[in-house]
Amino acid sequence: MSAMTEPKLIAGNSNKPLAQAIARRMSMHRGMSVGLVDARVERFNDQEIFVEVYENVRGEDMYIIQPTSNPANDNLMELLIMADALKRSSADRITAVIPYFGYARQDRRSKARTPISAKLVANLLTEAGVDRVLTLDLHAAQIQGFFDIPVDNLYTAPVFALDILHNFRGQMDDVMVISPDVGGVARARELAKRIGAPLAIVDKRREKAGEVSGMTVIGDVTGKKCIIVDDICDTAGTLCKAAEVLIEAGATEVHAYITHGVLSGPAVERVSNSVMKTLVITDSIQPTDEVKNCTNIRIVPTAPMFAQAILNTWSGTSVSSLFETDTLVPIYEGMYSQY
Repeated sequence: MSAMTEPKLIAGNSNKPLAQAIARRMSMHRGMSVGLVDARVERFNDQEIFVEVYENVRGEDMYIIQPTSNPANDNLMELLIMADALKRSSADRITAVIPYFGYARQDRRSKARTPISAKLVANLLTEAGVDRVLTLDLHAAQIQGFFDIPVDNLYTAPVFALDILHNFRGQMDDVMVISPDVGGVARARELAKRIGAPLAIVDKRREKAGEVSGMTVIGDVTGKKCIIVDDICDTAGTLCKAAEVLIEAGATEVHAYITHGVLSGPAVERVSNSVMKTLVITDSIQPTDEVKNCTNIRIVPTAPMFAQAILNTWSGTSVSSLFETDTLVPIYEGMYSQY
C-alpha cells in the first residue's frame, strides 16, 4: 500500500452517529478532514438493498463501519453488499468495522440439528471481499478462529475500568465485581483485576431458553456496591433479576456495565423500574430515543477507541496497545484524567 494512501471510511445505515463520531476523532488525530465516503445505501420497493459509491476508491484502504444489530439481517446484507461494491471498485484492502457482531450467540451447536450461524457469517464476510475484521467484545472469543482473515477484537474492560475508577472514586473498598453467570467469569475477572476489586458470581439455572428458574449468589456481597459485568443485555430480564437477588443478599447498591445494549422489547422499562441504580452501555449499537431518555442508563462512547484502532491498523502499529490504561487515557481526552 502506498504511504500516501489515507484510510477511508464508509458507513451503512446501522449506526451513522457512531461512524460520524469516528470520522471526527480521526480528523483530530490526523490534523485533516476525514469524512465518510459519499455513497448511497438504500432499498428498492421490494426491500432489496442497493449500494452506489460516488467516490473513486481504487487502491484505497477502506473501512466499512456497520454493526450488525437489529434488524440484524438487513444490516448484515448492507455490510456484505458494501464490501462487494468496494471489492469490484478495486479497493486495495477492506476492513469491516463491526462494533456489534450479530449472530455471535450462535457460536456452537447447542442441540442436534442446529446451525453454527456465527461461522456462516464469517464465511459470508470473507466471500464478500472483506480482508480484515475489527470488532468489540465478541460474545465468544473462539469466533476469531472462524475466520481465515485477521480479526482484531477490542475489549471494553479497560474503558469500563477507567469509568469505574472515576465514578466510584473514594468508594473502591466497597466495590465488588459480579459475573451474571459462570460462563462470564473470565470477563468479570479481567475487570476485577484492573480495578483491584473482589469477584462474586450469580449462578443461574434455566428451565428453557429465556427463562431463569433460580439464582444463587456465590460469594459474600454484604455491604458491597456490586457491579454486574456482561457483554450483551437483550431483554434485561436476567439482569434485573440478578440485581434483586444481590440486594436480597445484602448488597447496598447494584450497577451494571454491559458492552452491547441490545435492549429489545420491555428492556428499558425493566431497567427503569429495577433496583439497579445505573446501567452503563456503549454506543456499539445506536441507542433509541427511549434508551437515551432513560435516567438510569448511561452511554460510554467507543469512537475514540475505534478511531485509534483504525489508525493503528492503517499504519501497521499495535492494536493491542489499546488495552493499556496509559494508551486509553489520552485518547479519551480528559474524561478519565482524574480517575
